[in-house]
Amino acid sequence: MITQEVIGDLFKKKILLSRDISQGRLSFKELSIIEIPDNFLVLNKDNFSLLKRDKTINWQSFDGLRTSFELGNEDDYLNFLSSLEEEKIEVIKDSNSRVDVIQMYKKKTKKYEVQDFVRYFIKRYKGIEAILRNRQELQEVISINRLLQKREKENVSIIGLVSEKNITKNGNVLLKIEDLTGLINVLVSKNKGELFQQAKNIVLDEVIGVVGVCGDKIVFVNSVIWPDIPLTQELKKAQEDVFVLVLSDLHVGSTNFLPEEFNRFLKWIRGEMGDEKQKELASKVKYIFICGDLVDGVGIYPNQDSELVIKDIYQQYEECARLLKQIPSQIKLIIGPGNHDALRLAEPQPELPKDFAKALYELPNATFISNPATVKIHEQEGFSGFDVLVYHGYSFDFYYTEVESLRMGGAMDKPYLITKFLLKRRHLAPTHTSTLYIPDIEEDPLIINKLPDFILTGHIHKPGVANYKNITIVAGSCWQSKTSFQEKVGHEPEPGKVPLINLKTREIKILKFM
Repeated sequence: MITQEVIGDLFKKKILLSRDISQGRLSFKELSIIEIPDNFLVLNKDNFSLLKRDKTINWQSFDGLRTSFELGNEDDYLNFLSSLEEEKIEVIKDSNSRVDVIQMYKKKTKKYEVQDFVRYFIKRYKGIEAILRNRQELQEVISINRLLQKREKENVSIIGLVSEKNITKNGNVLLKIEDLTGLINVLVSKNKGELFQQAKNIVLDEVIGVVGVCGDKIVFVNSVIWPDIPLTQELKKAQEDVFVLVLSDLHVGSTNFLPEEFNRFLKWIRGEMGDEKQKELASKVKYIFICGDLVDGVGIYPNQDSELVIKDIYQQYEECARLLKQIPSQIKLIIGPGNHDALRLAEPQPELPKDFAKALYELPNATFISNPATVKIHEQEGFSGFDVLVYHGYSFDFYYTEVESLRMGGAMDKPYLITKFLLKRRHLAPTHTSTLYIPDIEEDPLIINKLPDFILTGHIHKPGVANYKNITIVAGSCWQSKTSFQEKVGHEPEPGKVPLINLKTREIKILKFM
């Protein structure tokens, strides 16, 4: 069935399009001027270009092609259309599968000096301080230098970075915190009950607010204020049933990789397995996030060769690409790296390197991001979309080990507890030794400045779901059975479990492919 459509009128000329309903395609029949509505996806031949128009009719392809047409520049606009005249093209409304990267680390590496770490922590302090100053309890903050000059007891509030933490012989928590003007002791009495328990969770190098009574070069704490997530965070919901899948830690190339289980997942996502209801769910999946560790890597730990079925890093990525290529191309893949991937360990990690992962970059539906990164999905007319923070989670091991409440609360089996802990601090790795990092002197890219709607993680090899002040926390599982290292430390992974997020209801199901 063929129908005729006219899609717009610009410069008082029109272009006639014909729609082949059976094939879902549009083709140019007559070259003239067309105004394509916002957020249409133009697919031509082997690649695709997302063209977005702003108020000056500025067309941008996020694949690298950038062509601009000022309003009224008819010749340039006609030249653009001429380049498409002979091609069979597909034009579809891009309302269900749009991906925009809004925060991603792309800076080039350089040689760092000791002073760069000082500057980095100053940026850290200023970034978190700006968040804390919005808190009602910290409206009358004074500098530590001024506080040290006070001789009378009075109520005070300060903001500082925790440089030391000790338990006194009387069992109190004694901190040293510093701002840009000085350093002072603050004490939390063991008799303070809940406050004392909170103080035990304080970690080095995080930035906090303190409200209390000043003494002789000391503050007796009445409350500790974290930057945290405001209660005003909106709980967004999409207008229709659209689903997101969260994958993590594929570890392709490992002798412990689970090919049968992963192929079972691939069959389901292609609609080749499951009952009618399960196939319907698969048909509504528009986005798949992969939160790092796509391959097992080479030389990641001593004697790793004995645990690899694919010992060449290029071949590991080629095999990974072969698997991911089987996912329907209309589903967007958002791919970030992890600590097993072929790039630096220091965070932020850039996107996967093209020289090693060339085969992955040939996937037409893949968007590559840094670790961490924030992307916006499902933006459409009348809806601002969802902001999704993706972090592999390499710092998680440190906090599970060092923070008693997380360790005793079973955070290794409930990774969302660690994510909540970090959201409260508005930082993905506040302690200096919790992860390797790049001491960026312009900003601390691990600060959670932009509040996400979702935060997706991996690394722990266990799925988990929680909500924290209207931020949905989702941990992916893995596609690798228990390793010898996990056996030694008593860690029980849960492979083959895939969180499925309904963007309309914000409900999450865990699909099992084991």
